[in-house]
Amino acid sequence: MSVAVRGPVRRAERALAPDLARGAMLLFIALANCAGAFFAAAPGVDTTPHGLERAYNLLMFTLVHARAYPMFAIMFGYGLVQIARRQDAATGDPRAARSVLLRRNAWLLVFGAVHGVLLLSGDFLGGYGLVGIAFTLLLLRRGERVYRLAPWYLAVTGVYSAVLAVVIALTAGGPPAQVPTSPNASFAQPDYLSSLVHRLQEWPIHTLTITGLVFVVWVGAWAARKRILEEPGRHLRMLRVAAVGGIGLAVAGGLPMGLFSAGLIEVGAAAAPWVKLLYEVSGTFGGVGYVALFGLLAHALTTRTRSPRENVVVGALTALGERSLSGYLFQSVAWAVLAWPFALGLGATAASPTFAAAACATAVWLISLVAAYAMQRRSYRGPAEVLLRRLVYGPRRAAVRAA
Repeated sequence: MSVAVRGPVRRAERALAPDLARGAMLLFIALANCAGAFFAAAPGVDTTPHGLERAYNLLMFTLVHARAYPMFAIMFGYGLVQIARRQDAATGDPRAARSVLLRRNAWLLVFGAVHGVLLLSGDFLGGYGLVGIAFTLLLLRRGERVYRLAPWYLAVTGVYSAVLAVVIALTAGGPPAQVPTSPNASFAQPDYLSSLVHRLQEWPIHTLTITGLVFVVWVGAWAARKRILEEPGRHLRMLRVAAVGGIGLAVAGGLPMGLFSAGLIEVGAAAAPWVKLLYEVSGTFGGVGYVALFGLLAHALTTRTRSPRENVVVGALTALGERSLSGYLFQSVAWAVLAWPFALGLGATAASPTFAAAACATAVWLISLVAAYAMQRRSYRGPAEVLLRRLVYGPRRAAVRAA
């Protein structure tokens, strides 16, 4: 039996902070993924840096690598609750939200499979699809007592990070190790068919390894139930603590790996894997900190003016945030053209692959920013968003032009 559902979110219903965060943080996603493509490894990093490359490596590991995608996971969980809330308010039927969310996340899994196999095995869409399905079935309709447990995940993560720091101290010494990275073989292949075969193996493994993000998504859903980003003025103290504490802990947890990758400290072979794990685990706090930071920024903008999106910079960032799926997929096409050895192969020919990757990432993000703003001015949605809405809601509710 079919269930009546309301259509997708209208522009007037969108909160400023999530769109602002997604648009701006796609730059960090670009910096991380482009480096991964240029160095054919994760994380993408030059293990023998020189000069200013040392400082750049340090900044990447304290502020970017493993710190941007947790923010998107939090935003994903936030969006799940927002979708359910709108469906509940419009239909009064809890089956509507369940139906929409299951379809949406199933299609995200399909998007992720196509994206991961054809372009980028480090895709996150498939993982979000799996996590979204699990969340809808197991957590969405749970009571407040269950949701109150979500922030405690951050406390557990903090304790785990402290334990890792102790382990690093206890295993210090011994012969120095190389900076630990995982090869991304698909970006090193001489032809597209060979790279495709490798992605067929890499994408499923990567997708399964990131399903642990369900806990980070849970934190985002808890925040959505509190309406923290829709009503930041009511949560300023929490947002300030989260911004300072989250980013501070992320920097502290990434500092050993940053110094190691910059060649400023030596790390023994026994301690190196723990240093890498600490930087990865502490990245969750970076996600929390960045979300809170954009919540505070959105509050400051809305108290200063009633229409912050009319500002060119804010308008461009939020336009890209509204089209973040299209912006993300556009980036992957760019990395294929710029990095594959049988395309431009800039990673192998640039004098400094580190700064070449940074320049390419910034340029690609700026192009997507300008394109999104131009589309917004003409009331066009992103092509990937149009397709996803059509698949989830049907053709009548997914017009190319915005409502």
